[in-house]
Amino acid sequence: MTLADAAQRFAQAHPAARRVDFRGETTFALAPGEIKDALSFAKDTLGFDFLTDVSSVDNFGDEPRYEVVYELYSLAERIHLRLRCALTEDEAEAAALPTVSDLWKTADWHEREIYDMMGIRFGAHPDLRRILMWDGYPYFPLRKDFPLEGKGSDVPEVAFTAPAPLAGGPFVTTATNDISPEREPRAKDFGMREG
Repeated sequence: MTLADAAQRFAQAHPAARRVDFRGETTFALAPGEIKDALSFAKDTLGFDFLTDVSSVDNFGDEPRYEVVYELYSLAERIHLRLRCALTEDEAEAAALPTVSDLWKTADWHEREIYDMMGIRFGAHPDLRRILMWDGYPYFPLRKDFPLEGKGSDVPEVAFTAPAPLAGGPFVTTATNDISPEREPRAKDFGMREG
């Protein structure tokens, strides 16, 4: 089966999905209530047995604000399919998007990371808790309204409790130029290589 065949079968089974073909890739956009059935169909009927990634996008200032993107791959056919779902802020908070961790075990951590960083909740997730930030952290750092310097914290035993300065520091560098190896301490010293 080719990607064109899979996309045609998917479109027939899910006529409400909006299809976009761009640069040899096919994406289908679905509503939150349709995404679980669509993903199950892609896995069980079309053979997209590998969930490559689940990611999220914050379209701050637009409605719907969020998108969750599922990257699927068929190991047997060597084809890639993308499904995405737009969510309003209310839908993201109300767990309108169901978990797919029962379809692919790896979705467990992907969905936890999206919750931790973006605040999007997944309905019926078996263990939806933070995976990178500590329990009780009140913010979602990958949202576009989260300031670059961070926000203060009332947790004194945590290393970074105050916003970070934007000028200088280990994570702030200037534009790249011919002295980058001297300026950037993490740059490799290519002069030390043996011929």
